Amino acid sequence: MPHVKVKPFDTDTIEMHLEKDERFVFRALSQKNSDELLGLYYEGNAFVLQIKKREDAYLIKPDSISRPLDVNKIKRALALLTETLNLVVLHSNIAFSVNKPSLAENANKKIKDFEAPQFTREEIAIEVGFGSGRHLLHQAKKNPEVLFIGIEIHTPSAQQVLKQIALQGIDNIWIVNYDARLLLEMMPSNSCNDIYVHFPVPWDKKPHRRVIGTSFIQESMRVLSVDGRLELRTDSDQYYRYALETFSAYPKIHFHVEKNSDIAVTSKYEDRWRAQEKDIYTVTVVCMEHSEGKVMDYDFTFDRQKNREVTAEICTLKTAVHEHFFIHFEECFVMKEKKGMLVRISFGSFDRPEQKYLFVTQHDISYYPQNPVKTETNYRAHQQIGEFIYG
Repeated sequence: MPHVKVKPFDTDTIEMHLEKDERFVFRALSQKNSDELLGLYYEGNAFVLQIKKREDAYLIKPDSISRPLDVNKIKRALALLTETLNLVVLHSNIAFSVNKPSLAENANKKIKDFEAPQFTREEIAIEVGFGSGRHLLHQAKKNPEVLFIGIEIHTPSAQQVLKQIALQGIDNIWIVNYDARLLLEMMPSNSCNDIYVHFPVPWDKKPHRRVIGTSFIQESMRVLSVDGRLELRTDSDQYYRYALETFSAYPKIHFHVEKNSDIAVTSKYEDRWRAQEKDIYTVTVVCMEHSEGKVMDYDFTFDRQKNREVTAEICTLKTAVHEHFFIHFEECFVMKEKKGMLVRISFGSFDRPEQKYLFVTQHDISYYPQNPVKTETNYRAHQQIGEFIYG
């Protein structure tokens, strides 16, 4: 990950830039140690940079909460910081390679883009966990009339496929570097023709982490149009039997099974497993019913009429565990120039939690760098966070 190591400097000089440079959003000091956080807004992105202080050098790197998929944006933000503050760089890895292909910017979508999506094709297909992207790229080139939405939580895989989209000039793929279960909750009802789940991680020792589950099936059937298909391919005997059991528990469903069937393009993993003479199972689930539209008018603002002072004591609260969600206040940072705090917080569902900062000033409280994903679980957690804050 891009970072710079610089000669120790007086971080109080950042205050001057906070007053006159709108790209500098905040400076926040940890209550645990000497580390600091710096908020930057650059090239349309909100960055949180960590400043980790050591006697011989300060390490500046992006915080995971705000890290964008395009690492070049991080590099440019770090370069901006070192230049603006006249820092003495001891070591860095923010140099740009002219030989590396750029990412397809128009294909790189954020989860927020799906709150009111403007799809570029009438037909939509989704691939969950596309890996190397062989199948996704093949399908997109074969079916130019279909918009393919590729969801991949592994950042390097998403970056590599974005490069291939740019190199091959493909204009009917969107890439989302996020959890597929959350994105499905954002999709309009009856909007997709196909959902592909090819060779998901089996998670035999941690079955709760499997992408296929009761809520995933429910959301998939809502998102699929009538006669739309959910296609699962797996080499895992345990995952195959688990999937059959999960699908069979759905109240009204039609599915069929194939063993060792051929498809037009295979992944490198499937090639390897076929060479090992492993069985490949394909389970196809067909949507049978039209679904009602989904309303997602969740409001993630806080009640500004309440004026109870929020103090660092909020970080001493114990983790709150409810039936469907949890809330964990991790760390507090003080913002001197804004007379407020930045509170790092994790919350939401147990298997796909949100991580945000609470941006707390004298006059307002908001999430940073953006509001949570609009799901019912996140909204319930948000309501509980409000109760913790205001009592």
